[in-house]
Amino acid sequence: MGVSTSAPDQGVAVVTVDFPPVNALPVQGWYDLATAVRAAGADPEVRCVVLAAAGRGFNAGVDIKEMQRAAGHDALIGANHGCADAFAAVYDCQVPVVAAVHGFCLGGGIGLVGNADAIVASDDAVFGLPELDRGALGAATHLARLVPQHLMRTLYYTSRTVTAQELREHGSVWRVVPPEQLLDAAQELAREIALKDGYLIRLAKAAMNGIDPVDVHRSYRFEQGFTFEANLSGVADRVRDTFGTDRKKQA
Repeated sequence: MGVSTSAPDQGVAVVTVDFPPVNALPVQGWYDLATAVRAAGADPEVRCVVLAAAGRGFNAGVDIKEMQRAAGHDALIGANHGCADAFAAVYDCQVPVVAAVHGFCLGGGIGLVGNADAIVASDDAVFGLPELDRGALGAATHLARLVPQHLMRTLYYTSRTVTAQELREHGSVWRVVPPEQLLDAAQELAREIALKDGYLIRLAKAAMNGIDPVDVHRSYRFEQGFTFEANLSGVADRVRDTFGTDRKKQA
C-alpha cells in the first residue's frame, strides 16, 4: 500500500498509487505521490513517467473519512496543500507524464490527469468532479484541460461523469484500450517518448508549459479559496455529512 516506483523499460519510470479500497488518498498520500513523481522526473536516466494505480480505480480523490475524523481544519488544509503539491508535481515534472487511467478518475484524480501530458485509458474508465456532492470545490482548472468550457461547466454543476471514449472524441485521451492492455499501452507511448534525447525532451516539456494559456497553479489556488469559504461557512460539513446516503437509499 502507498506509492511505489518501478523502471520496466529504459528511460521509463512507472509511479503506482495503491491506497485500498478506492484510492482515496490521505493527506500524506498526496505528498508521497508528489515526492515520487518529482524524484522520477529528476532522474537523468528517465525521459518519461507513467502515472498508474492499482486496485478498482485510478483515483477517488481526497479521503473524506480522514477529513471527517479530524478536529478543526488541519485535515482540510493538509488535503488542499497536498493536492496542490501532487498536481504541481505532475505538471512541473521535468519529463512528460503519461497517465494510465482505469475505473474511476474522480475529484483529485482529475487534477492529476488534467495536468498530465498524455492520457491512456481503459474502456471502463470514467472521469468526473463530484465536488459539489462532497462539500468541496476545485479542479475545474484541470477538467477544463480535458473538455470544452460549456461541457466542463455542465459536468461540474451536475457532478456527472464522462467516459474515456467521450474524452477521446474531444482529443484529450490518446488511446482507449481494454483494461488488461492499459499498462502496456501506456508504457508503449512512454517508450516512444523515451527514445528522444533526454536534454531535448526536458526543454520540450518546459516549452509546452510555457505556452499554456492558463497558469494552472494560480487558477487552482483561486478555486481553493472558495473551498475554504465553503468550509468556514459550514455548508461543506453539511454536504459531507450526507455523503453516501443517497447511494444507500438507491440500493
